[in-house]
Amino acid sequence: MTMTIGQQIKTWFILHLLMGYVFVASGLIVCFLMLCACIVWPFNKHLYRKIIVHLAYAHWSLFISLGEWWSGSECLLYTSPEVLKMVGKEHILVVMNHKYDIDWLMTWLLAERFGMLGNCKIYGKEMLKYVPLIGWAWYFNESIFLKRNWESDKKTIENDLKKLTDYPDGYWVTCLLFPEGTRFTEDKHKASLEVSRSRGYPDMKHHLLPRPKGFILSIQNMKGKIPAVYDLTIAFPSDGPEPTLMNVIQGKSVTAHLLVRRFDLDKVPVDTDEEAAVWLRDLFQEKDEIFENFMQKQKFEGVPYKIPSRPYDLIITIFWFVLTCVPLFKYLGGIFLSGTILQQVICLTVITVASVGVRWMIGVTEIARGSHYGTENNKNHKKVN
Repeated sequence: MTMTIGQQIKTWFILHLLMGYVFVASGLIVCFLMLCACIVWPFNKHLYRKIIVHLAYAHWSLFISLGEWWSGSECLLYTSPEVLKMVGKEHILVVMNHKYDIDWLMTWLLAERFGMLGNCKIYGKEMLKYVPLIGWAWYFNESIFLKRNWESDKKTIENDLKKLTDYPDGYWVTCLLFPEGTRFTEDKHKASLEVSRSRGYPDMKHHLLPRPKGFILSIQNMKGKIPAVYDLTIAFPSDGPEPTLMNVIQGKSVTAHLLVRRFDLDKVPVDTDEEAAVWLRDLFQEKDEIFENFMQKQKFEGVPYKIPSRPYDLIITIFWFVLTCVPLFKYLGGIFLSGTILQQVICLTVITVASVGVRWMIGVTEIARGSHYGTENNKNHKKVN
């Protein structure tokens, strides 16, 4: 298929570099303001959280605009009318499969349409909070970072969940947990099957064996505080562009199908750890069957909802481009029109380093560079972690 002029322009690296500059410049401003907001924490935690939610939204809107307006990507939501009425109106724990490079982006896109984006939190690897800008924002926004050392992580989950269940009215917390522990790859799937078969569990074709400890501890601490667990299964049709961040940056439209099921947290068994672990494994067995059905039909069962877009992320993105690019162009114009050769060389060097940095940030999202968690010597695994 021949690309239009507009589609060709979206592939220009100079534009990608400019987007990276705006992301970095706006992120530095937002993270500095978040740091300043820490002064408020000892006196009024609710006010601090309100400030952080809006600051996080101000930066993460750039991602939404990238998917929503730049690439024209879409999210189709499959759920019941009863669940649809509840989305965005309660604290929730989201349990999600972790199969694609941009599953997080499409989930954010949907969260933005329900007005939930600024208060989305993750269970993530400890190293993520050191990732410049987005990791720093997650830290200020009280995401839960784990070291994959159970004794340490147990204390972290217990302490952090006490904070997350104490939020001001109208600021609904969404905690995103990937029970598989890492993104799906064929190597990790083989390792997962080895562990699963050694324990007599049924095979799963599209998911890794969920690791229940973090889930169990979370729901035990959320009982009576958070009303529901949302099971989210994401899939992409096989006839569209590969769902990668680079494709989205190049303006290629992808369509995510998201199936959402709601479970009352009070009905999730927690009397024993084994009961909760079985419930989670059964949930993932169901997800695997649902995903297999999607692969055959290229859609989930039922008629999807197309939740309307909101203009706020686009308005904020335009604001950031004006605020950061006007002084940049003035400065670069002065350097290349009347600056010294040394200044021009330094400027070109900075641009080169920036281009490498932008590619590195994109690389963080790629499955091929993901965690090796789950592929380590499974013979040493005596029980599910």
